[in-house]
Amino acid sequence: MAIEIGAQAPDFELKDNHGRTVRLSDFAGGPAGSKNVVLFFYPFAFTGVCTGELRVLRERAGEFVNDDTQLLAVSADSMHTLRVFGEQEDLEFPLLSDFWPHGAASRAYGVFDEDKGCAVRGTFVIDKTGIVRWSVVNALPDARDADAYAKALATLGTRH
Repeated sequence: MAIEIGAQAPDFELKDNHGRTVRLSDFAGGPAGSKNVVLFFYPFAFTGVCTGELRVLRERAGEFVNDDTQLLAVSADSMHTLRVFGEQEDLEFPLLSDFWPHGAASRAYGVFDEDKGCAVRGTFVIDKTGIVRWSVVNALPDARDADAYAKALATLGTRH
């Protein structure tokens, strides 16, 4: 069961595709946090639906990576796999590795598929205080609509 809207977003510490440590609280809900976050869980790099979704986010990066918002994309792939994937797809936003402990962040958000060993397609919009304000969880084969994240972010802009 995915974390509920209105709940405090669980903090995490993951390595990005360049080996840097990234925490949710670096952006939202922590002492340094000052951005809304679009937290985007996806099953695996280099797969058709995941690659398509991430290409859409790359094309619309200005909406999701700016002074007010940070996009964080998370999969259970290794940091090394994500580095190659990010370079191949020209992805400028952080690709976070939930590889070890395997799926810990995905589990905290209730989007880890134990049978498949990966995250399902869960997206969470988290406000600057660290509260989950919007979410969608899709099954593995079902792509998400980036317009929905943009609309959710727009509602946050009217509150802060």
